[in-house]
Amino acid sequence: MRSAPIRWNGDAALAAIRAGAVRGVRLGAEHLLQVSRERVPIEEATLERSGVVSVDESSMTAVVSYDTPYAVRQHEELTYRHDAGRTAKYLEGPLHEENGTITEIIAAQVRRAIQ
Repeated sequence: MRSAPIRWNGDAALAAIRAGAVRGVRLGAEHLLQVSRERVPIEEATLERSGVVSVDESSMTAVVSYDTPYAVRQHEELTYRHDAGRTAKYLEGPLHEENGTITEIIAAQVRRAIQ
C-alpha cells in the first residue's frame, strides 16, 4: 500500500472563508441601504443622503443607519404622510423583505472565497 502526502491548509482556508463572510456582510448591508433609500421619506433628500453602512470585521456585523435628527421619528411615526413609494419603517421593512437576498449575498461571497 502506498501513501500520499496530504497538505492541510486549514488556517488559509479559514482565513479565506472569514474574508468572504466579511465581504458578504458588507455587500449585504450595502444592498439593504440601497433598497431602504428607495423608501426613505424624501423632502430635500437630506435623510436619504445620510444613510451609511458600518462594518465591524471582528464580529462580522454590519449596521445600516441614517443620521439626521429626525431619522428615528420618520422611521417610527406611522401617521406621517409620505410621497408615493416613501414610507415609515423604511429600514425595517426592507430588512425583513430582503433577508433571503442578503443571506444569499453573504453565502455567495463565502463560496467565491473558497473556490
